[in-house]
Amino acid sequence: MSKSLEFPRYGDKQNSSFFEDFLGRLLEERDRVGLTGAIRQIDALMITVEPGNSLAYIGELCLMTPYHYLVTLESETHFTHILRIDMSAPDILVREVKDPNTRGIFRSLNEVYPIGATKPNSRYMGEVFRVENQHETVALQKSRDVRFFNQEQIRRLELPGNMAIVKPSPYTHNIVGYWERPESHIRVYSLGISSIRDDINRAYQEAKNAQEKLGIETLLLPIDHLATRVYSQNREAAILEYLTLTSYYYWGSYDIADQNSSTNVTKSVHHDNELESPAKVFTAANHPYFVNHLLKLPSPTEQFVRNFGPRLHHIAVAVRDGETAGLANIDHVVDSLRNCGQDFLLDVIGSKEEGLKQIFSSASEYSSLIVEYVQRFGDFQGFFTKQNVANLTHAAGVEESLQALEAEASS
Repeated sequence: MSKSLEFPRYGDKQNSSFFEDFLGRLLEERDRVGLTGAIRQIDALMITVEPGNSLAYIGELCLMTPYHYLVTLESETHFTHILRIDMSAPDILVREVKDPNTRGIFRSLNEVYPIGATKPNSRYMGEVFRVENQHETVALQKSRDVRFFNQEQIRRLELPGNMAIVKPSPYTHNIVGYWERPESHIRVYSLGISSIRDDINRAYQEAKNAQEKLGIETLLLPIDHLATRVYSQNREAAILEYLTLTSYYYWGSYDIADQNSSTNVTKSVHHDNELESPAKVFTAANHPYFVNHLLKLPSPTEQFVRNFGPRLHHIAVAVRDGETAGLANIDHVVDSLRNCGQDFLLDVIGSKEEGLKQIFSSASEYSSLIVEYVQRFGDFQGFFTKQNVANLTHAAGVEESLQALEAEASS
């Protein structure tokens, strides 16, 4: 059996015969031609924000996650700020457009959606994978009809010149990038003029000082998973496309029937530990919006996509197992951040007996991304529980419905 098909399957969601057939064929061919071995872990994530918002967003990220500000790369129309934990976890690249009138493909992905259009430059862009040989990887992917930005387009977009970037997915609107980096080499981005900005560094230091005072700096671990929301009809295509572009495998899907939704998980073939290469999750409604009035079911996932567009919904940060001051570490983290003014969409859900606890923050006003915290207890091997996912999906849907009403009222 192909290496990428040897992993156990989880979940109860029924897929189409098309999906099951092409899942096997795509992964077998990917293994056979060497792409699975050539494409390694996620090395970087890219997020873009509105002009003037990177300072506050970096402060927010450095308070709510274990990331550290490293350096700023300034190019003609962008600032690109590099955040890093260490070389075993992916970097985050926060891109800030200098001019609010700058136009381009990533802005256009926001502008046709009512809430997305209110922050046209703010969106999660995608992941960059480390590869063994960039030229060979790109050539193989091009032979499979994968489309890339050319070097002139990458230059105009002011993306790092040492990356090959796949054009945005029609299903997720995210990009996938590749760059060649020996495992022992540090990450260096070929872009702009490098400096450490005093204002960004101050915001970073203030965030880390706050973490230390709250006693949460050692409790926050790297990213556990990245969760994208797509239209109901694109669920299977989005998963298969991502498996085509990466070295991930299909872990399985769970039906969250009472929220008219499903959660679909892919994981790295090369890394059992998600903290080294985060899992990629795809959430989609079970039915398209135009039958909701007949089914009388909620549809928070489809509503999100119709309002924001297909895009990343949240970044999940792992919390170290254990207790602090008699509380599960996740409860201590959430209570501490709430006391600092951070809003959350619900109380911590789950339990030690169930194996994990989870919670969603409110969406960032700078990136529109939610931060999820997840603590797994002991030797719990599951990825989530269905009831937790249902509660999280419902809570996010309530907030996003309010945002939609606000956007409509202001339009």
